[in-house]
Formats: sequence, C-alpha cells, structure tokens
Amino acid sequence: MKLDGRTALVTGGSRGIGRAIVRRLAEAGARVVFTYRSDRVAADELVSRYDDVVAVRADQADPASLGPMFAPVRDGLDILVNNAGIAVSTPIADLTGEEFDRVMTVNAKFSLLAMREAATVLRDGGRIVNISTLNTVLPAPGLALYCASKAALEQLTAVAARELGPRGITVNTVSPGATDTDLLRASNPAEALTRATTLTALGRLGLPDDIAAVVAFLAGPEGGWITGQNIRATGGLLV
Repeated sequence: MKLDGRTALVTGGSRGIGRAIVRRLAEAGARVVFTYRSDRVAADELVSRYDDVVAVRADQADPASLGPMFAPVRDGLDILVNNAGIAVSTPIADLTGEEFDRVMTVNAKFSLLAMREAATVLRDGGRIVNISTLNTVLPAPGLALYCASKAALEQLTAVAARELGPRGITVNTVSPGATDTDLLRASNPAEALTRATTLTALGRLGLPDDIAAVVAFLAGPEGGWITGQNIRATGGLLV
C-alpha cells in the first residue's frame, strides 16, 4: 500500500495505538501531522524518525485546540484518524456531571468537531477513521461513560458516512479489543490480561501494530468501498 502524496492527521499519536498508526502511515509515504497532550519527549522522538512527520500539542478537553491542530493541514487533508481518548472507571452511583462533561468532550465532542473541521479541508476521496472500543458491545462495570462516549462516536461515524459519501469520502470506525499498551497494563491486573488472552480466538493480546494495519487499510486506496462500518479488530475476542 502506498500513500505517497497524501496528508494525514492523527490525534493522540505519541504513544500506544496512535503511535503505531503514525508510524504505519508515515512508512507508507504519507505526510503525517499528529497531536499529543503531555508527552513531549515521546512526540519529539517519533518526529525524529521521519522526514515528514510533525507533532502539535492539543488538549481534547479544550475545543480551542482545533485551530493549532488543523493549522498544518490547511493546504489540504486526505486522512483524519480520531484516535485520542480517555478511559475512566467510575460506578454510575459515583459519577459526577463534571466527569460526564469531560469524558464526552474528549471522546465524542472533540472528534465530532474535528470531523466538521476536516470536512472543509478534506480532498474528495478522503478518509476518516475513528477509534472506538470493543467495550461498546462488551461493557463492564465502571465503564458507563467510556462506553457511552465511544458509542456516540460510532453513531457519529455512521451519519458522517452518509453525509460525506457524495464526495467519495469514507468514514469508518475501528474498535480494538484487548491491545497490549502501557495504558492497558496500567489499568488492568495481570489476571485480567491472562483471561483476555484465553478468551481471544487467536490466543494473544492485540498489538498496536495490529490495529494500525486495519486503520492503514481503511485509509488507503484498497479501502475505498468500505464506509459506515465498525471493524472490530479484536483477534476474535468477540466472535
């Protein structure tokens, strides 16, 4: 797959799945702009690996970040990947309105505003890929806000696919399963990861590169006939 001459914008690209997506798109020949919130060291290290990769600091809790985020791609955009998000684990009985607003803003509102902004600079035939989670169909206690915000993103994806389809722009969701990142290991005990491996048809945790490969396919020319879909990249954790 070649993405020479194409420009991509990836949110949350300094670590984990986002970092793998940046690498995959850059190695396919795309010019890549990615955002990071706090890990400047990781962002700078990733930039140093490639000739045409740029990092922009953005905080998805603040919609004012959209301006700086889109500034490097005002001359035209081909691929938007809404990857950045937050996961919180709070029982419904303990949720606050402030926590609801924060999670919904970061995971759903900012991505919606990014799609709205992208629609003004995306070239015809462009691609939007939104990263959700298997938890929207496999929920767990404490994940009400995370599941709800990602479910909202999935529905926004479906509507955007209808609205942008006449321009040849595809809009899809990728929903990872248990993927081996620092965040996964920090938020789950070892026995939970072992159980996830046992329940997965392919017998292992996913890797960030596994998810990046699916995103790259949807972002490339071969993915042009797929739109409005939710690709559950789980290794068979849900079949």
